[in-house]
Amino acid sequence: MTKTVVLKCGGSTVHQLSESFFHSLKALIEQNWQVLIVHGGGPDITKMLQALNIETEFFNGQRKTTEAVLEVAEMVLAGKINKQLSNLLQQKGLKSIGVSGSDAGLLRADYLDKEHLGLVGKVNAVDTEAVGLLMENGYIPVVAPLARTISHDTLNVNADLAAAAIANAVGATKFLFVTDVPGILDQDKQLINEITPFEIRSLINSEVITGGMIPKVQSAVATLSDVCKEVIIVSGQEAFLEDNEFKGTKIVKERKVLST
Repeated sequence: MTKTVVLKCGGSTVHQLSESFFHSLKALIEQNWQVLIVHGGGPDITKMLQALNIETEFFNGQRKTTEAVLEVAEMVLAGKINKQLSNLLQQKGLKSIGVSGSDAGLLRADYLDKEHLGLVGKVNAVDTEAVGLLMENGYIPVVAPLARTISHDTLNVNADLAAAAIANAVGATKFLFVTDVPGILDQDKQLINEITPFEIRSLINSEVITGGMIPKVQSAVATLSDVCKEVIIVSGQEAFLEDNEFKGTKIVKERKVLST
């Protein structure tokens, strides 16, 4: 049975991946896992917008994607970061091909809120044929989070949500959120090895989980399904696989009850 793992790498994390991280990726490939990576690029897009003096509007904390912003986002995501990451994988001896979610009908989307957010999409369909062929032939598809509408307009898509949609569509049995932290920490800053959605909500309400970690864990929870029964938040700055065990915080629908 084919095992598939989807990794989502944050925009800042892409530039901080360690040798140990790539060793873990190689170990997965050697164990016959098919691997697909979706990356973000928020910080790089912000820098480029500032360099080009393109004004940025926000609505409820989310950047509005105007035509000018989309042009920069597409350039940074599908051009700069996508090719840098796919090239880095090849330098480490891993076969990879960089693609955009707007290629081959991979990600189809509708406008999320055209009035307030502009050219931002919500994924409504995923065509996995092209990436499936790549993975079957030993390649790691590296996907930029862009999509097309039914009328072929390009839309910017939240990378967490794009990765979640692809993970469900390819039937991933593991979904890794690659971040700059080792996982979810408790109130004493100790790593939580396993957690349920209910426990996550409690930690958000008690402000143990705060800031940028909230959308990460919410997206992770949304990815849980009958196929993808485990989502793991891992660090890109260290090995995430040791002795065939995944490190980090495992998010599971419910804890296994040990029978006596």
